[in-house]
Amino acid sequence: MSILVVGSVAFDTIATPSGRVDDILGGAATYFSLAASYFTDVRMVAVVGDDFTAEHESVLKKRGIDTRGIERASGKTFRWGGQYLDNLNEARTDFTELNVFQNFHPQIPKSYLDTQFLFLANIHPLLQSAVRREMSNIRLTGGDTMNYWIRETPQELRDTLKGVNVLLINDNETKMLVGEKSLPRAARHVLALGPQALVVKHGEYGATIFFKDGAFGIGTHPFRGFLCWRFYGVHRLAG
Repeated sequence: MSILVVGSVAFDTIATPSGRVDDILGGAATYFSLAASYFTDVRMVAVVGDDFTAEHESVLKKRGIDTRGIERASGKTFRWGGQYLDNLNEARTDFTELNVFQNFHPQIPKSYLDTQFLFLANIHPLLQSAVRREMSNIRLTGGDTMNYWIRETPQELRDTLKGVNVLLINDNETKMLVGEKSLPRAARHVLALGPQALVVKHGEYGATIFFKDGAFGIGTHPFRGFLCWRFYGVHRLAG
């Protein structure tokens, strides 16, 4: 079994109460790939610039991640800077530099088209929809988004969610997506848009997984929480 992730590779500058790091390897596709590689084979589609070196790629390859789908473009890799100072559960963005990511149009290698599990990491909803349509053998699709797309491309995002089985967003994004202040009510409205499961992230406090017929919480222990989702959620949705 393998999973394909399509999303961003970035260099992040992050400040927290414990210190600051500049230009550390990050991005939604990077983090997802590294985490998923502990449980399954991962295929990755993204775009990077001239500043993405063999040393950076080795971080992924050491985990056995298939990086043949990473496109090399002329220019700088996507960069993001933010702070987690006042509230560790929410980032304050200092800058966003799209760079080569601005003109990213995912190209799925033919060798990836037999993939049965897909994760649409945080990119423009229209790109997410295009990838989903191209992948005809998919049994389960996960998706991610953020407040920027919720605010700027609401209809495109809603159209994309019709093809997503599992959506992962934080509690504020859940409320923002459907204009609800109550998280349980917001979750019900989000599920009505198409997803069969909604994973609401609460930062350091864990997460809650909502289904149309109920919900359960995941504590802050990462391994135990992932196992709950892996064995209960995935088997329930994929059959």
